[in-house]
Amino acid sequence: MTGLDLRMARKVLDSQPFSELVGARITAFGDGAATLEVDIRQELQQQNGFLHGGVLAYAADNAITFAAGTTLGPAVLTGGFSIQYVRPATGRTLVAHAEVAHTGRRQAVVRCELFAAGEEGERTLCAVAQGTVLSAAQPSA
Repeated sequence: MTGLDLRMARKVLDSQPFSELVGARITAFGDGAATLEVDIRQELQQQNGFLHGGVLAYAADNAITFAAGTTLGPAVLTGGFSIQYVRPATGRTLVAHAEVAHTGRRQAVVRCELFAAGEEGERTLCAVAQGTVLSAAQPSA
């Protein structure tokens, strides 16, 4: 285990100015998984009233990286990710749930599903992402 917990993950997220701007929060963290949430509000929407795709990509990227941090440790960087948009995101909250599919010594492959949650808590799949996260820790001599 990396010694990280939900409290520490929240501190790390809160130290990211862009995450603060979007209003992101981590609601689950540990055991190869992380969940990040963003309230859907007007200033994050595109011209048709849907949550902007860039917000979904941000949430996927950060959820993927946090999930990998549970297995690789706190010094991690996204190596790359892809996202497939399934349907427009509308509702109350965007929920990005990421789970590590494989971890090696220096990298992890992580899958993420993004849902739009409504007022009653119902969830609709909006996008699916997958990424590779690299350890940025210096190898011990």
